[in-house]
Amino acid sequence: MEPTVTIRDHLAVYLTGQEMSINQFAILSGINSGTLSRIINGNQPIAMGHLEQITRGMGLAEDYFYNLYVDECFFHSSPTWRRLRPFIVRAAAAGRLDCIERIVGILLDNLAYAPMLFDVAEELYQQGNKDAAALLYENVSASERYQHSERLAVCQYRLFLIALGDDQNVNMRAANQFEAYVDRLDEADQLDALKHLADLYSSLHQWRKVNELAKELYRRASIQYGLWHCSDCKSSSGRMPTRPLCYYILYSHLLRSVVYEEQGDYIQALEIVSLYADGSWIREDTEEVKRTVKQFQEWATANTYLYRLMAGQQEVLPEYVEYISTQPNEIFTALYKIIQSANQYHWNVDHILERFSTYIPYRIHRTEFGDYNQQIMADQHARFLSELAAYYLHNNRYGGIDFILQSLEFSAKINNESIVIQCVDLFEQYRYAAEEEEQKKYKLLIREVRMYNEKGTHKVTSFC
Repeated sequence: MEPTVTIRDHLAVYLTGQEMSINQFAILSGINSGTLSRIINGNQPIAMGHLEQITRGMGLAEDYFYNLYVDECFFHSSPTWRRLRPFIVRAAAAGRLDCIERIVGILLDNLAYAPMLFDVAEELYQQGNKDAAALLYENVSASERYQHSERLAVCQYRLFLIALGDDQNVNMRAANQFEAYVDRLDEADQLDALKHLADLYSSLHQWRKVNELAKELYRRASIQYGLWHCSDCKSSSGRMPTRPLCYYILYSHLLRSVVYEEQGDYIQALEIVSLYADGSWIREDTEEVKRTVKQFQEWATANTYLYRLMAGQQEVLPEYVEYISTQPNEIFTALYKIIQSANQYHWNVDHILERFSTYIPYRIHRTEFGDYNQQIMADQHARFLSELAAYYLHNNRYGGIDFILQSLEFSAKINNESIVIQCVDLFEQYRYAAEEEEQKKYKLLIREVRMYNEKGTHKVTSFC
């Protein structure tokens, strides 16, 4: 028998094997018998809808003929975007990236298809199909790498956002690859891009870089805000960023206050707090803007307490605790800073840990604007566990080693070498004073560090 090399061949063999006429299969599949006859005889190309009906009629998996359909579109009939576009979307939904890659590789020999593939990538990205979208963005980027176009910049922006995850080394590479494209984005996208970059560098504790991005975010947002409210510009049809323009100005101040906080300059941090606590300059009066101003004022109140606390003013602790108890989404961050201060100034905060014990496990924290930045929260949680371990060990409490192990496991997951080393150093300080049961956990620590060394490109060589 001749090899079945086309979908038509498969269908003909199936009809013969089932002793089924074209009319019978037409009724079974829902395809018009005349159309089915022309398809089998090679007089009509197979549309995507017909492919689905044929596959379903034969009782096969939806993607059974997908590889052959690529051949059908390019080698057994003339390629048309009307057939290729729905096929790419269906292949993406079925997870058949191999088929999409074959199609894209052929199409991009003609650069006229780049804009159309970009539009499909944007559709898939909005639907949440990030893997298929990334494949298209990568190929469109490669085809336009010498064009210096906004489309190329958007592709790189989307690839940056898709790449962000738990692994901080991967996040760093994604940021380095994308950052040069910020200026080529639409002005509305520039603000969101700068915010995402600043948040990422915050999670990596690269505070000089965060400060630079915060200042640039303020500069660009202020210019756009002034232009938007200029009488000659109010009728502009230009796109707006995802949040009100005032948000980016206030957020730039928040970023700078965090930079001063991390540098230990709490006086300067408090001065910056006053900038995002003040919304009197904002001209809009929409509900979204009101929510934005309210959220930043809440952050300003919390951070005013926090910076005083971190400066060693223990007397503000009870008031701070009562305030955050009314702000559930801020409790974890507050706990982290309270433990950090307690370790620095040798305070006893057992009663606070007991009161908020349910906030110690890792969870997604939300604000008025959605989830907190994932990379920042993951890094903060790993550091919190390390600080908590130090607090327990400093105060001779049982369980400190458990928190070291938890921090180590979480730090290895996000590939944060600095916290892994911090965990190792902390254990080294206390391992010889530990009880027998704690000593047993030393072997677990060794195993975790070795697993980390096997996983990544960075090695912890001062241990094991």
